[in-house]
Amino acid sequence: MNLNPRQLNLLGVVRSRGSATVEKLAEKLGVTLQTVRRDIQRLDEAGLLTRFHGGARVPSSTTENIAHQQRESLNALGKTRIARAVAAQIPNDCSLILNIGTTIEAVAKALLHHTGLRVITNNLNVATILSSNLDCEVIVAGGVVRARDLGIVGEAAITFIEQFKVDIALIGISGIEDDGSLRDYDYREVRVAQTIIRHAREVWLVADSSKFNRPAMVAVASLSQIDRLYTDAPPPDPFPALLADAQVCCEIALT
Repeated sequence: MNLNPRQLNLLGVVRSRGSATVEKLAEKLGVTLQTVRRDIQRLDEAGLLTRFHGGARVPSSTTENIAHQQRESLNALGKTRIARAVAAQIPNDCSLILNIGTTIEAVAKALLHHTGLRVITNNLNVATILSSNLDCEVIVAGGVVRARDLGIVGEAAITFIEQFKVDIALIGISGIEDDGSLRDYDYREVRVAQTIIRHAREVWLVADSSKFNRPAMVAVASLSQIDRLYTDAPPPDPFPALLADAQVCCEIALT
């Protein structure tokens, strides 16, 4: 599912308030009740909102992400734009760490024509994608493989990553809350991500626009620990001010 700007705005309104009625959403967005109902149904089917009679609310769970296959198809066009923008800024002959996430996997696909890369990853999907690039060396962290998305987590992955210091860490995230915190669902994944951040000279965050105001249980980092953010639409308030205060370079991939 590729979200259009109206659906992204609707999603942002509901997430900022926790819930909203169809009438309030129609008034806020300047569209018909029928349009709002149709958008809510699509967002509910994608697992991004939960419908109730007369409105929508954020999904009740802050402890578990939606399925990997759903995330792959969700806003796929926006993730592809982000991936192209990131790849255009990554030089050949550099070292990278790529972590877990479908946007990160899109970046891996966009790097298939780079040369001289040395890539460390705790994501078997990323390793599979980049192993077809004969000019790229792929190093896979050891640890526990999560069956649902082939991410590698746990103490062994942390210990492995601590050996390295790379030029750029590319990290994905499940949610960015309005206090500037970056959040995810699995504390084991979070601990690996925190290690990745510490062992990179620059940290680039990739997050499509559905991640703003999305709640998740575990804090990964703050925006002040990020050097660049790549997203596919202008962030809603209060994020422009938060990004400016944290001195994060925000790149909006529109093409």
